[in-house]
Amino acid sequence: MHPFSQSVPAGELAVFLGRAVIALLLGGLIGAERQWRSRMAGLRTNALVALGAALFELLSLLLAVSPTASLEHGAVDFTRVTAYIVSGVGFLGAGVIIRDGVNVRGINTAATIWCSAAVGALCGTGYLLPATIGALAVVVGHVALRPVARRIDRRPADQATEVETAYRFEAVCAAAEEAHVRVLLTQAISGSDFRLRAVLSEDLDHGSGRVKVTADLVGSGRDDVALEAAVSRLSLEPAVAAVSWRVADDRRLEDLDG
Repeated sequence: MHPFSQSVPAGELAVFLGRAVIALLLGGLIGAERQWRSRMAGLRTNALVALGAALFELLSLLLAVSPTASLEHGAVDFTRVTAYIVSGVGFLGAGVIIRDGVNVRGINTAATIWCSAAVGALCGTGYLLPATIGALAVVVGHVALRPVARRIDRRPADQATEVETAYRFEAVCAAAEEAHVRVLLTQAISGSDFRLRAVLSEDLDHGSGRVKVTADLVGSGRDDVALEAAVSRLSLEPAVAAVSWRVADDRRLEDLDG
């Protein structure tokens, strides 16, 4: 008869707990940077992905040294678990990739989830120092390579792209969420090359409880895709009823510069 609960020596249980906690912390480190930038997969998602990968690896290691499992199933190849983690996380990452018209969003988020799983797998197999180095490398990659990538994308191809373009962004939200929407808008723009010139709020109708938040932005050249990416986070807010943006005319740009 199989035992209801498998016994684990105290020493192995301490190792299990320590590795699981470290995997959770390192995944949280990766997710904290994503959460700060208001990405889809943030603190909890990356922490849980790293923890889940570590738990699967720890399970395979427990089975490998378990006399009961050895008698019933023979030698346990824990490297197969790692292979299944890679494929399983691949399906999870595919779920966060969104096609928005001609644009594809979420690839960076999927890659981050994949890296978090790798960090968790390293923790689960006991390679704590490489796991820490890997987690730090992911964070540094996000922080350091982001401005480099933007500079490459925004590099002027000709003299015309050096002309500044003015944009006007508008969001309709509940009056109670006005301050929250303004903060989200400021955060979205602060991580881009657009310059925020003004933010205005006005009541749409008396007693309707709705407010229109208007922001005037200026960027070097014409980069509609980058603006859409910067403000798309607001469209996911339940309190936001409508989101729109447009290129302002030249007179509006002159008013902003004046």
